[in-house]
Amino acid sequence: MVILKPAEMDPKMLSKKASILIPVENQVRELDAKLLLACIAASRGLTSIIGSKREIEEQIASFPRSIYLAKSVLHGHSKFFKIAKKLGHIITAWDEDALVHLPAEVYYSRRLSEESMACVSHLFAWGEDNAELWRQYPKLPANLPIHVTGNPRNDLLRSKIKGFYGDEVKKIKKKYGDFILINTNFNHVNAFSPIRRLFLPTDNPNELPKFGRAARGMTRPYAEGLSRHKKALFENFKNMIPDLGSAFPNETILIRPHQVESQDDYIKIAEKCRNVTVCNQGNVVPWLMACRAVVLNGCTTSVEAYAMGVPSISYRINVDDDYDLGFYKLPNTLSHQCYDFEELTEKLKKILEGKIGIVEKEEARQVMAHHLTGYEGPLACERIVSILEKEAQALESYPKPQFRQRLEAWLKARKRRKRRLAKMRKADATKSVEHHLKKNPDIPTDEIRARIDKFQEILGSEAKIRVTQIQKKIFQISG
Repeated sequence: MVILKPAEMDPKMLSKKASILIPVENQVRELDAKLLLACIAASRGLTSIIGSKREIEEQIASFPRSIYLAKSVLHGHSKFFKIAKKLGHIITAWDEDALVHLPAEVYYSRRLSEESMACVSHLFAWGEDNAELWRQYPKLPANLPIHVTGNPRNDLLRSKIKGFYGDEVKKIKKKYGDFILINTNFNHVNAFSPIRRLFLPTDNPNELPKFGRAARGMTRPYAEGLSRHKKALFENFKNMIPDLGSAFPNETILIRPHQVESQDDYIKIAEKCRNVTVCNQGNVVPWLMACRAVVLNGCTTSVEAYAMGVPSISYRINVDDDYDLGFYKLPNTLSHQCYDFEELTEKLKKILEGKIGIVEKEEARQVMAHHLTGYEGPLACERIVSILEKEAQALESYPKPQFRQRLEAWLKARKRRKRRLAKMRKADATKSVEHHLKKNPDIPTDEIRARIDKFQEILGSEAKIRVTQIQKKIFQISG
């Protein structure tokens, strides 16, 4: 049962006790899993503040001393982390992108920062592979606890929880019927904004193209090789999709592009094919539950499919072991691997006839167990909340920051907020106000309440949970 309070902007509505600050950068991918975390925390007496990452960071000086749950430890976070620490907040973190990750030396330069790591008090790993990756980081602070908990996103894949998407699955099936899902992952070479690609376009064939944001932390040879590999795969998929539509005329072929990808090429393909369509709305989980099989290459979606018992096929007509055995070993291992179109159609026929399901090899089970903790036993959310619970209790006994220190941090937070707002008004398409709204659209309090009600029903919890809107995109979830 959830009790809804009217939305207000008064900071006096905030709990005076330590809360868990849960930022959401990409609503479609993150919100449901983080609401489940907040729901479990509230049932144990912990208050959570959840909402747009940008807005929570901008209001960081308004919250009582709390535990900030970061989604990564990038270099760009270090200034904010330092401000938050001076205000008395505790920084904890996981890495949303550490499940399917680049080779260690590239991952370290791309995803980790010595300055950001120095501000963190606890790290939460997806599994042993993630934990080992962090432990080998040369600049890992001494005695920084790494907890192998799993991630709230993998809780949504559990048989106990995935019923949360039951109504969505029914709607998808009603609209599309039986369908084969094509999940694309070519944002490195097909991002909607060129700045998000590995390389910026150039009109001069003799000029070395400049790095785009996707190449951050990579050497030029590594980025060039990855770009060649991804471009070849992208062309392979564009050729394969209409042929697949012809080979399976009674099935809908549904293309789900990566959220950062341009959909233009896919829409052009769909316009020429009777049974091909394009849609990337909502969380991927209900789409996986509704499909008969998923075709992909080098995508985290294969892990999600494997965990839910949905057959996935890695279409590998273009092979490069430097990337396929490094970057993409996990998704390839958990999928049936097909190296030409004939093999792909034969494998799909067997899946549709019910002759084969997910990959049954022992190697797949071992690799999955090594990379993902928390898809059996206690939920990842429960493991994480147990640690945050102790930290919240300890926070009350920690010495409060001196007034001068808080004032300095408050002034820096205000200055940072004004600077970021000014940048957003002048920014390109990837950091503009419009892009921010696309990633974090307004969501009514009733919708937050409805999702928590559904989680409470699934968990069998009778705890009363209050939902209070404290800013336009920020909600307080409390018991």
